[in-house]
This record gives sequence, structure tokens and C-alpha cells, in this order.
Amino acid sequence: MAKLIMTADDSASVRQMVSFTLKQAGYDVVEAVDGKDALTKLGTQKVDMLITDLNMPNLDGIGLIKGVRGGSLNKFIPIVMLTTESQDSRKAEGKAAGATGWIVKPFKPEQLIAVVKKVLG
Repeated sequence: MAKLIMTADDSASVRQMVSFTLKQAGYDVVEAVDGKDALTKLGTQKVDMLITDLNMPNLDGIGLIKGVRGGSLNKFIPIVMLTTESQDSRKAEGKAAGATGWIVKPFKPEQLIAVVKKVLG
């Protein structure tokens, strides 16, 4: 059974690109339009990994990570930030919230798959 990965991003084109890349590599994907949508879906669905943007309406990536880590169903899943933000202070904020890794946009598909394989084992 394929691993299930959630991608949360307010950009439809980024969600499509991430989803396409992951599906090509054999993963199942569920999409969320922002952090609030992701947190709602993660409350009832177990996933193997979360890839989230940082800057999103309603609930940003840091708030999403804190919500996931404070929950129960997906509390221990790996969470990778996929964002245009590359400042060390933002990375430190993400790490403090519980992010597992950080990828800066734009990304290359092989870079994303390499990180996913490394994180999921």
C-alpha cells in the first residue's frame, strides 16, 4: 500500500505540481487549500507525511504544525515546510514548532522526492 502524503498550499499550481511529482513516484496524495483545511482533514485522516507551505490564509504553516503536534492522530508524522522563505530565523521558528525539514521554492521534482524518501525511509 502506497504511503499517503498531504500537501497544504494556498497555490493551486503548487499543489498540482507537488501532487503530480509525488504520484509519479508512487505516493498517494491528499490536498489541502490552507492550514485550516489541512488541520480539519488531519483530524479525521491518518497520513504518513505532511508537506506544507509557510504563508497561507486562515492558518499559516507554523500554526498548522503546532496544531498537528498538539493533536493525537498525526502527532508524530514528519512535516516538511515547502516555502519561498529561506531566512534562518524562519527555519528556526519552523523547527521550534516541530518541522522535520525545509525545502525552498522553487524546487526540483527530484529534490522533493529525495527528501520524501529520506524522511519516510
